[in-house]
Amino acid sequence: MRVVFMGTPGFAVPSLERLAAEGHALPLVVTRPDARRQRAAKPEATPVKTRALALGLAVEEPASVREPAFLDRLEAMRPDIVVVVAFGQILPPELLAIPARGAVNVHASLLPRWRGAAPVARALLAGDTRTGVTTMRMERGLDTGPILLERPCDIGPRETAGELTERLARLGADLLIETLRGLARGVIEPQPQDASRATWAPPLTREDGRIDWGSDAAAITRRVRACLPWPVAEAGLRGGRVQILSADPLPPQDPDHAPPGEPGTVLAAGDRLVVACGGGTRLAIDSLRIPGRRVTTAREAVNGRVVAAADRFTAPPA
Repeated sequence: MRVVFMGTPGFAVPSLERLAAEGHALPLVVTRPDARRQRAAKPEATPVKTRALALGLAVEEPASVREPAFLDRLEAMRPDIVVVVAFGQILPPELLAIPARGAVNVHASLLPRWRGAAPVARALLAGDTRTGVTTMRMERGLDTGPILLERPCDIGPRETAGELTERLARLGADLLIETLRGLARGVIEPQPQDASRATWAPPLTREDGRIDWGSDAAAITRRVRACLPWPVAEAGLRGGRVQILSADPLPPQDPDHAPPGEPGTVLAAGDRLVVACGGGTRLAIDSLRIPGRRVTTAREAVNGRVVAAADRFTAPPA
């Protein structure tokens, strides 16, 4: 099967590798143009471009897949199918009409839940305990196409967005191959999505990383996990900014014996930082980082006098 692959981040790399390993003809890999991660840095290739070149595949980086010249080149290749995995652009109807067997997308949720750009982080923020991957036929809407196959999985109790994304990437690659085999045999019947059950997963922003210590400890923990590796959950401490990298809610205390403390107050500083949160809950912080410095354990932060008992975490500085 002649497959044109379209993808950008690391999440898409396992699917590209599996397509190559399965012997599919890959006349072209399409990805986003090189971009700077920092203003002074040199433009960096996307993970998909880096891996595609290592596999000896042709790569194209159109600024827009709506460009007539790009569409003409794609049509001339006469692909059987276009596979899209976290590409980052909405495909126009003209492109979707080119492949003989249509376009298939690998999405990191169980659709119609969490349509959009950040399904993994949004699932963690919402406290979902289960997610998965979906393959679907692509159409004009955003993640609205009929479902081909789904594969569910549980979310680990301490799993971060980065860790879950890596696991779903491998699961998605397996499901992609299963989907292509099923389509070739004609044994998959696409199922329409129930739009009434749809939820939306907009991209994260830096604002999503701001910790509100008036929230309960479980919600703050979910934010820490959902914002790792980006934008990273942040708080204010001693007038500066600190990133919280690992934390857990502690069991409820007997109200008659609970130590007093306004939300954000460090109640204990040792191997873990115990912090008062909203609703009388408590958060245990294991690791943190001052931006620009190395990650430290709670004990190292205490020994280094970065934080002490009775300090108070606040919202991060504006």
